[in-house]
Amino acid sequence: MARRTPRYGRILATALWPFGIGLTSWHYMWRTTPLHRRERTGSPGHDDAPPLPDGVFRDDVQGPEEGVGPLFHRRYRVRVVDAELSAEELMSAIKEDPNRVAPTEFARFTKVEGEEGRLAVGDEFVVRMPGPWNGPVRVVATTATSFRLATLRGHLEAGQIEFRASDGGGGLVVTVESWARSGDRLSKLLYQNLRMAKEVQLHMWTSFLERVARVAGGRMVGGIDVETRRLDELAAAKRALDELHHESLNFDLRQQAEFTPQNGWKIDEYVQPLPPEEPGPPEPDGSWEAARQLMRDYEFADPSVVRAVYDADRPLEERDMMLEASFHGLRFRLGVRVGGVTDETREVDGRQARVWGWNYRTLRGHLEMGQIDYEVWKWVDTGEVEFRISAFSRAAYIPNPIVRLGFRIFGRREQVKFARRACERMASLTAAALGRSADDVAETREEGRVAPSASSR
Repeated sequence: MARRTPRYGRILATALWPFGIGLTSWHYMWRTTPLHRRERTGSPGHDDAPPLPDGVFRDDVQGPEEGVGPLFHRRYRVRVVDAELSAEELMSAIKEDPNRVAPTEFARFTKVEGEEGRLAVGDEFVVRMPGPWNGPVRVVATTATSFRLATLRGHLEAGQIEFRASDGGGGLVVTVESWARSGDRLSKLLYQNLRMAKEVQLHMWTSFLERVARVAGGRMVGGIDVETRRLDELAAAKRALDELHHESLNFDLRQQAEFTPQNGWKIDEYVQPLPPEEPGPPEPDGSWEAARQLMRDYEFADPSVVRAVYDADRPLEERDMMLEASFHGLRFRLGVRVGGVTDETREVDGRQARVWGWNYRTLRGHLEMGQIDYEVWKWVDTGEVEFRISAFSRAAYIPNPIVRLGFRIFGRREQVKFARRACERMASLTAAALGRSADDVAETREEGRVAPSASSR
């Protein structure tokens, strides 16, 4: 399909940037339409992207949860007087051919899925622009006076955009409203830091509205109103967490028998001794119980490496989590879902161990595929307490070639680093919860067996 054409084309197309930016700048310099621009702080709930309608085909959709940086809720609005077309007639004309109102000298809609001459849910377009701006989109909602598009993988942005018209208020009101984050790190640099993509986008949609007025047979009054509301990273992460409820696992658990090192999977086992207890069941205020509480709250993860956003009011076994991983100033959002909670007495080689733990599994959009289990064990006969990590994983498909290369080079190292650091933190935090000294913690660390299993190397 045309939207898949160059996975690497956007990188190669950077050679056309000077032409694309120059053309956009020339038109931008000679703009005479008044623009009324406002930028405000957004708020969760009010500025979140609308959910995708039920039944919409979700494959390849690049939602805001897969983007980077803050979420921008932007609205472009114009009032047209003396229009010859009603809101419904105008929207019908746009749906028939979006290029009637698109500034085609630097942005053209090309349909790659669906019937020509109509616009329906499921149709797909590529918006072609000079330089690395081509953007694949899918129609996810439509009414007589509106339609909404969602970005697909490879788009400069991650989000949705809606076009609508309404009659009344002294004329025809036309609105373009978007909810989006940057699609990747490069897009964030261009949009938020260098602001090039932001001005290209502004010029595109204001030109779009100027053409809408001409197609409607009327004239604009009062210029174009542009309002931008920005949601910070935490608010965007919470919104992204809500979107995870619609996501599925990015691997098939039914094939678990094939998850072996011979098939490219990493199989890891880590064991970290914790302060011991007296033999017998776990003590009410002992090491096992302290570790269990730390595990429930995901405290063992180093927040400078991985931060978890989740709804603490949901039962653990029903929890989705948005993990935010940091790597040398870069941040990646990784969705996971709790797959089960373990609470049992287990017999191993004739010995009994009291075991409590839980696991999570990777969701679509994660850099990896697999499952990781966290458990705290107490050996009833000796009183030994252990924190254990078990995992099976392999790299997922990563559309961005730069991120894919980086993960191949650094992914395994960071994976092992996370597990080792989690073991160290669990030992330190458990000892601290029991009022133990730093020497006790150091001694516990020296006893720890925290290397990956031989089969995973």
